[in-house]
Amino acid sequence: MTPKRVLSGVQPTGSLHLGNWLGAIGNWIDLQKDFETFFCVVDLHAITVPHDPKLLRESTLSTAALYLACGVDPKRSTIFVQSHVSAHSQLCWILNCVTPLNWMERMIQFKEKAIKQGDNVSVGLLDYPVLMASDILLYDADLVPVGEDQKQHLELARDIAQQRINSKFSKKGDPILKVPKPLISSDGSKIMSLTNAANKMSKSDPNEGSRIGLLDPPELIAKKIKRAKTDSEAGLEFANPKRPEAHNLLTIYTLVTGKSKSEVEAECLEMGWGKFKTLLAEATVSALSPIQSSYQELVKDQAQLELILATGKEKADEVANTTLDRVSNAIGLLQKPI
Repeated sequence: MTPKRVLSGVQPTGSLHLGNWLGAIGNWIDLQKDFETFFCVVDLHAITVPHDPKLLRESTLSTAALYLACGVDPKRSTIFVQSHVSAHSQLCWILNCVTPLNWMERMIQFKEKAIKQGDNVSVGLLDYPVLMASDILLYDADLVPVGEDQKQHLELARDIAQQRINSKFSKKGDPILKVPKPLISSDGSKIMSLTNAANKMSKSDPNEGSRIGLLDPPELIAKKIKRAKTDSEAGLEFANPKRPEAHNLLTIYTLVTGKSKSEVEAECLEMGWGKFKTLLAEATVSALSPIQSSYQELVKDQAQLELILATGKEKADEVANTTLDRVSNAIGLLQKPI
């Protein structure tokens, strides 16, 4: 039986942090054992906002290296850079031409980001959910790992595939595009900000202390955890909705140690914040140490890293172009000469 296919990716903007690893990339390691997995560095999404070209190139390679350092295996998974596969942009244009504008205007994240950017909002920022739909649909993905904040984007991809392509252009009833299903991340892997447990840990947060970078040195990790927002109550617990900071920090401790919630609750129930933060810092440094060591080895051999991405591009091209040709033919574009 052919394994189901999974597609996911991360933007190369800013440094990858603990939330990216524990909430996304860490799950990829298990997924690649049972699924056919495609993981891309989504650099085209990174240019929807003002950026530094030199930094983008460096971050793209760095992000790919971190995929590998975290345990993504190029022998099991296809690892590639989004912009290297031109079919992403080509399918995006086709989907742009069938997607109603009002579908885009109702996207929650666009509204939030547009408020922050004011008059400097690009068309790309409005349109990036269609590009995201193209990313997903090109690879006939069966499942797409998404957090709660990304469900709306996947629903858009499903609606475009079913309502705007399959229902309008399929002549025999056979689907032109596969309609993917969400693979929802568990609540336990949703990592929140160290400075405000109401918000997700984010690369875009201007406060560096809100997140722990995967490449942060041990002394910086300890400093950030020491300064993390807490409360004044004694003892630590998961389930109290009035104590989101306790829940978040305990969740991080659970994930970086591999312990169960019940084990952590028993260990930390009567522990004070000072002792716990020291414990959490030590556990986090220990968990990130092998990733950082592997990353340093990988970036020393840029030729090998580029070879992995070139191999991934070839595989991604093959799958993506097959889908693009199928869609192009269905909507009436003249087939390319052989």
